[in-house]
Amino acid sequence: MKRREFMLILGGAMTAAPSLRAQQKAMPVLGYLHYASPGPNAPNVAAFHQGLSETGYVEGQNLAIEYRWAEGRYDRLTALATDLVGRKVDVIVAAGPPAARAAKSATSTIPIVFASADPVGEGLVASLARPGGNLTGISALSTELTPKRLELLSELASQARMIALLVNPNNPTAESIIGDAQGAARAKMVQLHILKAGAESEIDTAFATLVQLQAGALIVGADPFFFSRRGQLVELAARPAAFSGASAVLVAPGAMFWNHRREIIALVNAARLPVIYPEREYADDGGLMAYGANVPDNFRRAAGYVDRILKGANPAELPIQQPTRFDFVVNLKTAKELDLRIPPTILARADEVIE
Repeated sequence: MKRREFMLILGGAMTAAPSLRAQQKAMPVLGYLHYASPGPNAPNVAAFHQGLSETGYVEGQNLAIEYRWAEGRYDRLTALATDLVGRKVDVIVAAGPPAARAAKSATSTIPIVFASADPVGEGLVASLARPGGNLTGISALSTELTPKRLELLSELASQARMIALLVNPNNPTAESIIGDAQGAARAKMVQLHILKAGAESEIDTAFATLVQLQAGALIVGADPFFFSRRGQLVELAARPAAFSGASAVLVAPGAMFWNHRREIIALVNAARLPVIYPEREYADDGGLMAYGANVPDNFRRAAGYVDRILKGANPAELPIQQPTRFDFVVNLKTAKELDLRIPPTILARADEVIE
């Protein structure tokens, strides 16, 4: 080869190199997988974007996000997760336990960051300190806070001697919720009765059983499934006589019941029952009391793990973070509508009182 031809080829290669590097340096792509719909989860999305901004990322500028919403249909999550894997996203952000489980089933190589889950009890990770595999994220401490919710509710409904616990048996943390509630009930010297509802057809039956139980309080296990199954509980809300024996309600953590939080609120409010829920959004929607981790803050902090993974961190070596912000919210407006007196000791401990 002549020297002049060689120099032309070399020059062409050098000219093409920056373009090739630019193609290889395309912006990272996140997959955002959620079991519900965008509207009600706007605060969590906004908090996640805030967390990304704090680490230097702006969607559309140096980061792309592929959103996938299951609209409350769990059966869609597997296909949505598989689609994100097929698009070779760099990280999957799984919002809630159902999405995290679907993402884990879809890939063992793409890093997954979950927000607001009970990861060990739900079988997502091996341990909090060393999760192993390709998952890490933020714990919600949902089941661990059940005793505190029961304590607050018992203080409000001091005459309650029997508490019924409604759980979704399909929730992997159901047994943990039951065990924690049983221990708290023994400490308060009240009887605990377990009711189970894992499908729409079982909800009516479980609520109707309360008539026979003459329970003084009810713990409803929270679960996202309820968020997309509102109609059934709206119908139940028109039949408050089903709760003629109950005097208080404690809404415990879980996925199915979260999806129907507004109907649960309508149901217990129509029955003039005290109730405590696991997330502040319930109190914002008209529920009496709520105590739990600040979910939007969990999403904001999850963005920090996304940043570390994009910079090369191994999710297996990133310990599960615990919540750092907790909300105890009392809806005084609802209390007045229900003609309930909130003890000053409870109001003094509330982080926020809605008037």
